[in-house]
Amino acid sequence: MTAADTAEAHQSPGPTTVPVLQAKGLTKRYGRVVALGGSDLELYPGEILAVIGDNGAGKSSLIKALSGALVPDEGEIHLDGRRVHFRTPMDARKAGIETVYQTLAVAPGLDIADNLFLGRERRRPGPLGSILRMLDHKHMRAEARRHMNELGVATLQNIGQPVESLSGGQRQAVAVARAAAFGSRVVILDEPTAALGVKEGNRVLQLIRDVRDRGLPVILISHNMPHVFEVADRIHIQRLGRRATVITPRSHSMSEAVAIMTGATEPPPPVA
Repeated sequence: MTAADTAEAHQSPGPTTVPVLQAKGLTKRYGRVVALGGSDLELYPGEILAVIGDNGAGKSSLIKALSGALVPDEGEIHLDGRRVHFRTPMDARKAGIETVYQTLAVAPGLDIADNLFLGRERRRPGPLGSILRMLDHKHMRAEARRHMNELGVATLQNIGQPVESLSGGQRQAVAVARAAAFGSRVVILDEPTAALGVKEGNRVLQLIRDVRDRGLPVILISHNMPHVFEVADRIHIQRLGRRATVITPRSHSMSEAVAIMTGATEPPPPVA
């Protein structure tokens, strides 16, 4: 599939499409500091939505609210059209929202399979698992290998090798694969290509496309504008604690997006 074909296949959603994930008027204050000032967001089925903004624009607070790491003072969050209340990240995970933070949150001393099932370890069937609480390493490694293969990560030959022996891009692949394996509704990626080289960054971008093409919509937070314009279907621009507008790589250039983000240009009406 060519780049033009991909762009054609992931056009802006129609007006009757129900967002998979939606934020309405999210507000969060810390004393006199307003982290979110009535921020909105819509993530539609089958799309990669990039979230960009200058430092202090409220990107992190918005994502933390959507992933359950922050409870907003005001506003609503809707999943598949139904209002939800996330009090902890576990609430969001149970609802099918998986988040990969910039720090990766992998355990370097554990192997790939153990990292993929971190916090979701499978026990062996029968008394060995229920009484002796023994883990089913064989099953977890087989499942981990399947998930990695489904995402096209063929460079990891030994699923039992420690994550600390992997390159930065391979570690990121493990984190993304974990999110794709357990996220049934939404995957949120926070700066997934930060501190990666060109080759590894491009591999992670392809992973993001693969996750989307498997049917999971993706929210991508990134400062890397070329990466944003390469993979995003729509671009949410956050400024001063709220959404300034939504554009697409077709409707605006990178320089125009930066001008809107910094306040040098008045934001246009959001693209539908």
